[in-house]
This record gives sequence, C-alpha cells and structure tokens, in this order.
Amino acid sequence: MNRLSTKNLSVGYNKKVLIGGIDISIASGEVVSLIGPNGAGKSTVLKSITRQLEKLGGEIYVDGENAAALSYKSFATRFSVVLTERLKTERMTCEEVVEAGRYPYTGFFGRLTEEDRRIVRESLSMVGGEQLAELPFDAVSDGQRQRVLLARAICQQPQIMVLDEPTSFLDIRYKIELLSILRRLAAERGMSVLLSLHEIDLAAKISDKIVCVDGDKISAVGAPEEIFQGDTIRSLYGIARGDYNLLFGSVELEKPQGEPRVFVLAGGGSGIPAYRALQRKNIPFSTGILCENDVDFQVARSLAAEIVSVPAFAVLAEQDAARGAEAMLRAGALLSVCERFGEANGAAKSLIALANEKNIPVYTDVSQVPAAQSAQTSEFPAGEGSEAMAQQESAAANAGAAGEEKHER
Repeated sequence: MNRLSTKNLSVGYNKKVLIGGIDISIASGEVVSLIGPNGAGKSTVLKSITRQLEKLGGEIYVDGENAAALSYKSFATRFSVVLTERLKTERMTCEEVVEAGRYPYTGFFGRLTEEDRRIVRESLSMVGGEQLAELPFDAVSDGQRQRVLLARAICQQPQIMVLDEPTSFLDIRYKIELLSILRRLAAERGMSVLLSLHEIDLAAKISDKIVCVDGDKISAVGAPEEIFQGDTIRSLYGIARGDYNLLFGSVELEKPQGEPRVFVLAGGGSGIPAYRALQRKNIPFSTGILCENDVDFQVARSLAAEIVSVPAFAVLAEQDAARGAEAMLRAGALLSVCERFGEANGAAKSLIALANEKNIPVYTDVSQVPAAQSAQTSEFPAGEGSEAMAQQESAAANAGAAGEEKHER
C-alpha cells in the first residue's frame, strides 16, 4: 500500500484551479522529487497536500485513509513540513525551535520528557547542528536556519516528510549532507519523503521517482532514468539556448556561432575544460578524434561546431586520422590538450606533425588561442576615428614588440 497518494487532486488559489488531475503515489521508504520551472506550482502542490492551502478538488490518502478525516494531532504525528517561508520566532534558541517538533507528542502543558530531549539532541546531531543549540534562531545564517528546521522535522518523527526547496541557502557541503540524511531516513526508518528541488542534477541522484510540474499540468512522472532522457527536461524548462547534459546532469551554455577557428585534439576528459573555456571566449571550434563513449564527446555534442568521432571502443584507423586532418585544416589552427596517446588513439597524434608540416599554429593552452574578433558596436565621434584606430594599431605593435623581446630573452 502507498504511504501517501493523491487522486485527481486539483490545487490553486482563491478558488481558481492552477493544476488539476494530480496523481502522485509514494511508498514507504521512497523519495519523490517535484521539479519544474519557477512559478510552475511545485510549492502549491506541496502546500495543498500538507493543509497549508485548501485543495480545490480530488482526494489525498495517507495509508489508504482519506487525509481529510485525520485530526490535526493525527496529521501532525504523520507529517512534518519544511517550507520556504521564514519562521517567525521571538527570542527562541535553535534548540527551542527543534523542540517544537515534539509538541504533537506532549501533554496539555507541552512539557518535554527526558526521552523528548534525547530525540531533540539526536535530531540536531543528525544535521550537524549541535553547536547551534544555544544560539538565537534569528541570529544564525539562512543555511544554518535551514538545518535547524530540518532537525525540527526529524524530531517530529513523522511517517511522511514534505520539504519545499530544502537546499536553498545551503552551500554544496550541506546540500550533499542534507540529501544524504533524507536518503538515510528513507532507508533506515522507512520514511516517505516528498520534496521540491531546483537542482535537477541532485533530483536525479536522490529520487526514486520524479514528478514534472509544468504550469497547469503534471507533464511526466517516472524514475529518473525515464525522465532524464530525450527532450523531457528541455521541454519542461523551455530550453531554447544552451543545453542540459543528461548524462552528467550539467548545464552547458549556448555554443559559439560561426565556422570553427581551431581544432581541439582531445580525449579522456582533457577536452571538457578547453571546450568550456573556448565557449567563454566565444571561439567556435571543432574537435576530435573522439570515441562516442569518451566523456569529452558528451560535452562536445553541446559546445562544438563539428565533431570527428568513431564508434564506442573503436581503435582509430588511418581514415579517422584523415577526417581529423581535414577538420583541422579547415579550422586553420590546432589546440592539443590530449595528455596521453596509446594504441587506441595513436593515429590522432599524427595531426600534430601534420600541423607543423603545414605551418598551422599549434597551441597547448586555450590562453594561446587568439580571441574572437568582436564587431564594433560603437562609433567614434566625427574626426576621431582615424586617431583612435592609430592608437589601437600603435598599442598592438608595442604589445607585439614586447612579446618578441620576451621570446628572444
């Protein structure tokens, strides 16, 4: 049986339905992530499930029981919630905020037992927040505040934890730790976790199931390996410029436009930093000779104007080297960043000798590649154009002379 499920759920504001037909199911020990663009309605879905907003249609079930029939106390012992809204506290310490997670289990006067206090300490320890216990909640950083709120949710010992963008304000260390804690809670305590994430690369790693929230509908639901394929992510986020690398879970900016001005001889991961550096310098490039299972090939598909490639695991042949040579000659320059040549890619090394033979510039670092010529977008005032151009030519000549003098020394 599913721990949490929705059937034809409709959510929105002021009696106006924003998203309808929501069918989500979460089993015990499962982590489900909502992804989608800003304003798509992820927070609205979570708030409706957790009674922060009134649902506008459909049903929500907890362990097969209609959630609408649950008392507030019963609901509070099954659900814990971490939302993005700033918690309003007055002179409360971080430990006192965490203690609030035990209130559904205390009596009329809200007194904590020794067992309650042990759970509070354990929850703070899980998020690395022991040193925050005595500090005023309002005085700690946003990232520390987020960890304290997670501790409060853990302290509540729920069956279901709902988190809205829990990685906001966290640096990379605490993002990793937070998501690791959620996975541990799911695995060790059988807790069901429903969260929204902006970092889709993290969603792909933590989630058992992905829910794509796309404006007025749920456009896709499935395992990460199903969602992160094809054009699902590109369509969900409306990516028209640049690319999202499904294999690496990384975003690549728009490739430089124009004919390749340099051929990048790469392989084994040596090309990726060079590709991105050339993209930043707006220099179009071709690259090769890459096996299609090479990590460089994955990023080259997003950034290179042309790729000379061979099937996965292939040993480069003379005809492959000839195709690489043609691409290099068209580009008119060679950037060699491949660090090792062996039996499989030995044929590619011949491009360096060919470039020297043809007097084609051979670079070993992106910084050596001449910058792209930018179009002149501003006009000099009348009578000043020739003088300004003369000053630019003089500066270029002086820089060239200085470079030659440095080279001779």
